[in-house]
Amino acid sequence: MKKEIAKGQIPTYDDLVERISKNYTAAQAKVVNAVNTCLLEAYWQIGQHIIEYEQKGNEKAEYGRKLLKNLSKDLSLMHGKGFSISNLQRMRLLYTYYPIHAKPSHKLGWSHYVELLKIDDPLERNFYEKQAILENWSVPELIRQKKASLFLRLAASKDKEGIMKLSQKGQIVQQPIDLFREPYILDFLKIPEPHHLSEADLESRLLNNLQSFLLELGKGFAFIGRQYRITLGNRHHRVDLVFYHRILKCFVLIDLKHKEAGYEDIGQMNMYLGYFEAEENTAGDNPPIGIILARDKDELLIEYAVHGMSAQLFVQKYQLYLPNETELRREIEKVYEQTSDESN
Repeated sequence: MKKEIAKGQIPTYDDLVERISKNYTAAQAKVVNAVNTCLLEAYWQIGQHIIEYEQKGNEKAEYGRKLLKNLSKDLSLMHGKGFSISNLQRMRLLYTYYPIHAKPSHKLGWSHYVELLKIDDPLERNFYEKQAILENWSVPELIRQKKASLFLRLAASKDKEGIMKLSQKGQIVQQPIDLFREPYILDFLKIPEPHHLSEADLESRLLNNLQSFLLELGKGFAFIGRQYRITLGNRHHRVDLVFYHRILKCFVLIDLKHKEAGYEDIGQMNMYLGYFEAEENTAGDNPPIGIILARDKDELLIEYAVHGMSAQLFVQKYQLYLPNETELRREIEKVYEQTSDESN
């Protein structure tokens, strides 16, 4: 936070150091951003030059395969590093995937696009680009979400129109249902299967990896506390984890279950929600959201157990390992097939 100096007050030496340091740091950030923008634009133009040369020339296929090799050799002699064959291939691909009418965003750096260019499916690639911008992902965060198949997990629960919207805009949080993905992936805990954790151990490990857990939860979550105490009729109850969602403007209560969620867990969470809405909410807060995060769930049991209860109560699964990408893609293919059948 910037330290204000009252009018007429003589700044101290520490004030001088702080001001100079902040100005220098801000200038450094601007330089880095400017370099990233220029570098991305230059690489895009290099890709354009290569593509246009290939399209306008009449080289034989055999010579075309040697083009990048020759360019790499000559440009490296002229400019040094940065023109390896693999890097030139990426530049060529950058222009191919992001033509003149859909150029890459300067809000992301070249390293982000190196990861995005590895994705063949344009819908999936577009989603990760939009989401990286929305949530200000670092490159390691982008890599982690790709490995955790975030797009596939979100898309598997949507219809064709929803998948297209997801690709075009990313996951925009406007209502409680937008928070969820099935399942939540907690691979960052590095717990091998079939290792069994107690709920207390799972909670501790999540808090020890809070930054990764917040990334998995998504944008907007602020951590409030663990084992949040509720006292009713001289009896103490504790909510495992309490967050506040700054976009939805509500508390988010998470109860951890190391086994299958039961109907009694739902009743308990409903009580927590009632308490928070009556006792913890302040002016401007929306009704709280409750998430029972369980290892497994019986869909039919959950449907009957929540009947007539708060629409803000959800039971979601988690798993300790990366999802099966093939199975998720198969689920999305079923969505497209079903949509095609309905339109015929």
